[in-house]
Amino acid sequence: MPDNPTRVLILNTTLKASPERSSTEALATELGREFPAQQCEVTTVRVVDLNLPPGISVDLGEGDDWPGLRQQILDSDIVVFATPTWLGHMTSVMRRVLERLNADIATLDADGRPIFAGLVAAALVVGNEDGAHKIVADLLQGANDLAFSVPANGCTYWNGRAMEKIDFQDLETTPKAVRDANKALASNALHLSRLLREHPYPVS
Repeated sequence: MPDNPTRVLILNTTLKASPERSSTEALATELGREFPAQQCEVTTVRVVDLNLPPGISVDLGEGDDWPGLRQQILDSDIVVFATPTWLGHMTSVMRRVLERLNADIATLDADGRPIFAGLVAAALVVGNEDGAHKIVADLLQGANDLAFSVPANGCTYWNGRAMEKIDFQDLETTPKAVRDANKALASNALHLSRLLREHPYPVS
């Protein structure tokens, strides 16, 4: 492991509290394996286990777990926004994460750049109904608004057949298309993160 490994943070916004099985967790685990262990540290946070009150503030006072999670995000190089699909949309937990991030939309770092400008964002979506493309579009547009950078092929997803009960975690094998998407996401996100470390954005 290098002295300064690439730090990958996967924000799993399943509605299922730990330790309940989660398809989002299952796909996130597979994606995490695509980041080279000798170069990267991968951490997954199940956000529903935290207390994140509604609001657009970096700290809502006693009992608010957002300041700690915010710091984990700022300490990362790559952030994967991972969500299941409910009624064709991302979860309320993911919406809460985006809303809390919005408190920093105008925050600058010590050099005068947007505070998230050096971070790479990617998306992961699972569900047994349609909606993955729309969710990815919403997630990555929101991340871009916050000054995250999005790599080529910066998403992976699995959608099962509509109106059926099979979840990703119940599959005997992961489809090749999903495995290939995982590999492309990890490779491109890591590539972009390295570029941003070596060549930060100019100060506006």
